[in-house]
Amino acid sequence: MRAQGFGVAPVCAVLREQGCQVAPRTYRAWRQALPSDRSIRDAYLTYALRETIDKPEGLYGRRKMTAHLRRLGHQVSVATVDRLMRDEGLNGVIRGKNHRTTIPAKDGKRAGDRLDRNFTAACPNRVWVADFTYCRTWAGFVYVAFIIDVFSRKIVGWHAMTTRPTELVTVSLRMALWNRRHEGIEIFEGLIHHSDAGSQYVSLKFSEELMLEGVLASIGSVGDAYDNALAETTIGLFKTEAIRPGNPFHPGPFKTIEDIEFATMGWVDWFNNRRLHSTLDYMPPAEYETNYYATNLTSQPEMSTV
Repeated sequence: MRAQGFGVAPVCAVLREQGCQVAPRTYRAWRQALPSDRSIRDAYLTYALRETIDKPEGLYGRRKMTAHLRRLGHQVSVATVDRLMRDEGLNGVIRGKNHRTTIPAKDGKRAGDRLDRNFTAACPNRVWVADFTYCRTWAGFVYVAFIIDVFSRKIVGWHAMTTRPTELVTVSLRMALWNRRHEGIEIFEGLIHHSDAGSQYVSLKFSEELMLEGVLASIGSVGDAYDNALAETTIGLFKTEAIRPGNPFHPGPFKTIEDIEFATMGWVDWFNNRRLHSTLDYMPPAEYETNYYATNLTSQPEMSTV
């Protein structure tokens, strides 16, 4: 009725006749009232949430999104983030099922399990875990191998191939060692490389590679994913966040190995430098390592100039 030119008093009179007691001054007070503090705060937070759409941070659930907003300077609770995300129709990505990729080697002589499911380390470069997975493309399967530092959950090496020979895991090891040395980070004598009992990891060629680098091999039991749970978890995140349809790292379908490599490169960079990890007190791996070296100055390496 207001849009049709009627005054406030006649409109309120009609409303009172219908049983809705609204005085003209009540309506005018409502129109002139300033927005509440909560409305203003919600508007800022909603804008920040919308900024994560089509970005890697849009993969976060309620708790991790809360940590993300707090790092941006917003003082916000999980309940508030939950309410606003539901209002905006935003949901964190849900991990899918794990798929078996490695083929267990035939029973024979191999390294023992040095970890016994204890995926902790006192500092970087004490324990690395490794595994690989497959990705479907129009041209066929692509296999991607990863090496993760147990201390910080940082991905220190990865490699992709269209087949899965021993070279797949050997190159990822060489990449991890080169990355750490290039960063100027000390490779401790007795560094443990832990993996499952896949044929690539127990092969003579890979065992020799570990021995030449002074790295100790550790192999979990056959057919037990819990013996390599940390690597399995990281690969699950990779498949969910970087490979699933609609991911923020590669638009459209994966056609070739180059597409997989492009998505993996972007995801690893985000995973190491910006993705928040609940086990690291909601810090990215690179920041977690930086904080460690900042509080352990005697162990802090000098950056390489190579």
